[in-house]
Amino acid sequence: MENISTAQFVEELPVLKTFYDALPEKNYLSVPGDWLVAVTDVVQSRRAIANGKFKAVNMAGVAMITGVMNELGHQKIPYIFGGDGSAIAFSSNDLEVVQEVLSRTRTWASEELSLELRAAIVPVSDIRALGADIRVAGLYVSDAIKNYAFIGRGVAIAEALMKKGEYVIEPAKKGEYPDLTGLSCRWMPIEKQNTKIISMIVEAVDGENQIPDNILLDLLNLIQADKPEGHPAPESEIKFKWPVEGVGLEAKATGTSKFKLYLIAFIALILNKTGWSMGDFDPGHYRKQLSLNTDYRKIQDGIRMTLSLDLEKVKELKVFLEKQREAGLLRYGLSEQDQAILTCFVPSVTSDDHYHFMDGAGGGYAAAADNLH
Repeated sequence: MENISTAQFVEELPVLKTFYDALPEKNYLSVPGDWLVAVTDVVQSRRAIANGKFKAVNMAGVAMITGVMNELGHQKIPYIFGGDGSAIAFSSNDLEVVQEVLSRTRTWASEELSLELRAAIVPVSDIRALGADIRVAGLYVSDAIKNYAFIGRGVAIAEALMKKGEYVIEPAKKGEYPDLTGLSCRWMPIEKQNTKIISMIVEAVDGENQIPDNILLDLLNLIQADKPEGHPAPESEIKFKWPVEGVGLEAKATGTSKFKLYLIAFIALILNKTGWSMGDFDPGHYRKQLSLNTDYRKIQDGIRMTLSLDLEKVKELKVFLEKQREAGLLRYGLSEQDQAILTCFVPSVTSDDHYHFMDGAGGGYAAAADNLH
């Protein structure tokens, strides 16, 4: 499989129809030996979130995915969003493009968001030399898009190497920014009555590659992973707010004037209120597709989810996880908050392949990672 392009590999990936299908290791493919993994994360993201910059942190986290997809001219690239950063796996043929995007993204995050974004590109061969791997599967989200599941501890190894200062991609020159067209965060934070938004990370204990399948199965059954009840962003809860939030950040990401973005947002608000369509844009269909295309469940060397759970279910989940942790079967981190937020990559409002990345608004995955034990 050497020299296979990123898009070719994605086309050959198995696409798992349910979250339960992502448990067996046999359903994954190892990426080719000449591939690489790019990783990013926001330095001191918890402090930034505590200072009210959770939208900016999430935008910085999504930026690499957006920039690379825009530069490659397609969306066929294995990616995963982790709240304050992200990871992609890609062919060596795309190395120059990805390096440039990461370099420019670091500069953009620093100058426009006042955030320090770490970035690194690690060869898969080096990851394997350390005893880890990058294995990937496609995970069905909707008929329009799929997410990607990563196992093998390779992403975690790449992130650890980045934080040690290895394989670093340096920032670009002042004012050199990536193409972040389509990156936005206009939606209201999502809050449901009588529930908590739980950001959860569950991983294997140190020295193990995999949580026992029976424990994962019990966990997924407990939270009803393939049922709609835990979805934090059902169609009925997705709402515009006026004046719209996030316009300033979107302007910094895309270079579009605030006036134009406010005008677009106002038109969208009217269309959503009235149900009218404009050209090929149907607001009702868009909102339905937005709910479908939200990445609230994912696998990155374990389970990562942002869920809406009632207080009794939260208590039950904590008891289950603590029991398994005490038995030495897993480690976990949780973050509780009242709201979830969406950061979106919308190549076109008239097609269904728009991406919506979810995190908790009170710390989210960054806080869950800090609580991992």
